[in-house]
Amino acid sequence: MSDEPSPKITIVIADDDKLARIGIRKFLSQVEDFKIVGEAKDGFEIRKLIPKLRPKILLLDYRMPGPRAFEQEKWVRENHPETLVLVLTAHERDAYLTKTIESGMAGFLLKHENLERLTLAIRRAAEGTAYFSDEQIERARQWKQTVETKWEALSQREREVLQHLAAGEDNKSIAAALSISLKTIEFHVTSILKKLELNSRNEVIVWALKHQPDDPWAAKD
Repeated sequence: MSDEPSPKITIVIADDDKLARIGIRKFLSQVEDFKIVGEAKDGFEIRKLIPKLRPKILLLDYRMPGPRAFEQEKWVRENHPETLVLVLTAHERDAYLTKTIESGMAGFLLKHENLERLTLAIRRAAEGTAYFSDEQIERARQWKQTVETKWEALSQREREVLQHLAAGEDNKSIAAALSISLKTIEFHVTSILKKLELNSRNEVIVWALKHQPDDPWAAKD
């Protein structure tokens, strides 16, 4: 029987917040079979470190400068399939959770997770097993049914109008900003209310602030 110790799980931490990186490193350094081999402050640095360090796990903040999280996962999967991507973020949005699951990443964890759950997720990911709870999968399913479907029903112009509504602008101001008639704006507002199944401008504002994507005019990925 060999006395050789099991190889450590190598990890790169990617987060644009220096204090967060320090905290995560300190947190994970308590685990005997983990080894932090590098840190990246943005998405561009990730693409320099991964080929050089070839970690088992890329622990990725969902929102940071550079390529978006799902774009990073695709790049890693296509170029360095030995590395698994696990999201660790402070942004608890169902849109992000859904995109993480759809993109094939290994899990979606929040920065306030306890060490036990984070450790389990990393070990599962290192074994090639995704780590999503039944509750997360249900949240993603509900988001697609109740939010994404409605968002995709909006035209590009309606999305633009929605952004102005979310900013609290009145119809006259929106018409001036978009260089279209007041009557056309009124038509778009009525259509938005119908498609989102809402009854008032205030409800539209709340919905937009809660659910709109980071890049609201982008086509569906």
